[in-house]
Amino acid sequence: MTEQLSLPMYDIDHAATRQLTQAIADLLAQRGLETQIIWPDNLLAHWQDARLLLSQTCGYPLVSSLPDVKLVGVFHSTAAGCEGACYRSFLVARAPDKTKTLADFHGRRAVCNSADSHSGYNALRYVVAQQPVAFKQVIFSGGHRLSLAALRKGAADLAAIDCVTWALLQRYAPEEQHGLAIIGETPLSPALPLITSAATSDATLAELRSALAALVKDERYRAVCAANLISHFSEVDRHFYHPVQEWEQAAARLGVAQL
Repeated sequence: MTEQLSLPMYDIDHAATRQLTQAIADLLAQRGLETQIIWPDNLLAHWQDARLLLSQTCGYPLVSSLPDVKLVGVFHSTAAGCEGACYRSFLVARAPDKTKTLADFHGRRAVCNSADSHSGYNALRYVVAQQPVAFKQVIFSGGHRLSLAALRKGAADLAAIDCVTWALLQRYAPEEQHGLAIIGETPLSPALPLITSAATSDATLAELRSALAALVKDERYRAVCAANLISHFSEVDRHFYHPVQEWEQAAARLGVAQL
């Protein structure tokens, strides 16, 4: 059975993502782990595949839909808004609204990438519940980049965008931020988890962690990591992701079970 390797979550510049994925594949091969690099269309099916050796998911699917996968760890990012193994979302609007606060968007339109996204939906729900703010309409775009496009086109007024995605776009596709501005941010939360199949042995899990630790330390991969805004790797367990569910529960207690 060929084991699969994919890093689908921050594929902003495909060349940079491909180089990073290949570097990890090479490090795994050095440890006797041969992989097939794939670019999955159905992410949930990919994350649940018994052939999964390494992938990256979002914290919300991890706690809500992937009870059996094993956690490998988490990358630290150099993106503005990140601290250690944590990240946040930026609240983004059109530039004419740049002096407004979240409260000013009561009765306006929000756009989210998907309802199973922590950065684009769960985090926004959490901060909205604290205000409280109620949107006139919430639309789902299918991706952070599509949410930004909806803002630019005037189809929505506010979005919560993963700060790593924002930084990668700033580097590789700044035109997608034209006419937009950050008007606020969410608190820090656990960054995107790296996972492996429940069938992965403890010995293989140790090799995965060894390869990722080598990736961020080896001079040969410094440029590849820098191109993907990666600075460090940490091992974490499921307890680290409890805040994701706690934010959902806190919003529900305040009467905002959904946006």
